[in-house]
Amino acid sequence: MVPETILVSAGEASGDLYAAKLVEALRRDWPRTVFFGCAGPRLKEAGVRPVVDAHSLAVVGLVEVVGHIPRIYREYRKLLAEASRLRPQLAILTDSPDFHLRLARRLKALGIPIIYLVAPQAWAWRKGRLPLMRRVLDELFCIFPFEEEFFRRHGIPATYIGHPLAALVKPSLARDDFFRKHGLPSHRPLIAVLPGSRKGEALRHLPVLLEAAGRLNGQRACSFVLPASSTTGSALFRERIGAAPIQVIEGETWDAIAHADLALAASGTVAVEAALLGTPMVIFYRVTPVSWLLGRLLVSVPFYSMVNLVAGREIAPELIQDRMTGENLARQAARLLDDEPARLRMKRDFGELAARLQAGGNAIERAAARIQDFARKQPAHVA
Repeated sequence: MVPETILVSAGEASGDLYAAKLVEALRRDWPRTVFFGCAGPRLKEAGVRPVVDAHSLAVVGLVEVVGHIPRIYREYRKLLAEASRLRPQLAILTDSPDFHLRLARRLKALGIPIIYLVAPQAWAWRKGRLPLMRRVLDELFCIFPFEEEFFRRHGIPATYIGHPLAALVKPSLARDDFFRKHGLPSHRPLIAVLPGSRKGEALRHLPVLLEAAGRLNGQRACSFVLPASSTTGSALFRERIGAAPIQVIEGETWDAIAHADLALAASGTVAVEAALLGTPMVIFYRVTPVSWLLGRLLVSVPFYSMVNLVAGREIAPELIQDRMTGENLARQAARLLDDEPARLRMKRDFGELAARLQAGGNAIERAAARIQDFARKQPAHVA
């Protein structure tokens, strides 16, 4: 079967990128297939018709999401109504499990097969999702190596495809060109400031990052760049930077990270990007106090960053919640800037991590091939 229509949904900037690359790969063999769904800028560029804008789902935190529930529910109903009308032959749901597992239940009731890209972190918390995942998911693609065995053990058809970023992350400019473009002195160490791709988390992190940059700049001459993501935009930061010595640039995240001597990176996708680019970093994250207290009761993991979880040990320092202070960030950054052997060890460890995340191939191509194989085995029409 070659699907006539496919629903594609992604609620995060990273998921939007992965899903867009997957749509591009599928289009090569299915040029007439129509894609629609919940789309961010990358999926729109890939030709996915947006029924819902992905920006409307980019919320993080157990408590923070509460105020957004009415709007998210409206978007959910809108997307479900269009799926009911078009009856796509396949749904590809990417990350954002609170939204997508609820959607998957209803899509499955319509007889629509479900492919899930980027496995929910049920191995860390909310294991109660596992029975629902077992009932509604036809294929689950895992992007971290330890996930496949966990989900298969719970009866879910999971496949480790490797991390999509492993084949994508690379700078587009040479270091000299990047420094020249942004007027950066070549003799100063460059620090990439990476507050996160969602507005809420970026705004929580920014005051502490501004303090850390001020402290570091008082100790030594450094350059700081903050590459704004498409979901935050640069104006969000420029309005709040004040006298802090941080240069905000539009996009260019991979160039900024690749050419930095050090990154201050929010735990999440951007920390994985820094590891794949081999840039030494200090990892941080903060949520609201209530979300933190609830999370401590629900989450059981030895590390908070995927970089350290996949490595099985702390290869990059983590400053989480109360430990995330301007003083601590500046101290850890200064230690790494002064300790070349430590930076070299971190780079070597990141190289080993990158090899594991590549999994011997291209994750997106592997996912596309499995989806095409799955579609070939389906009946001509979905009931």
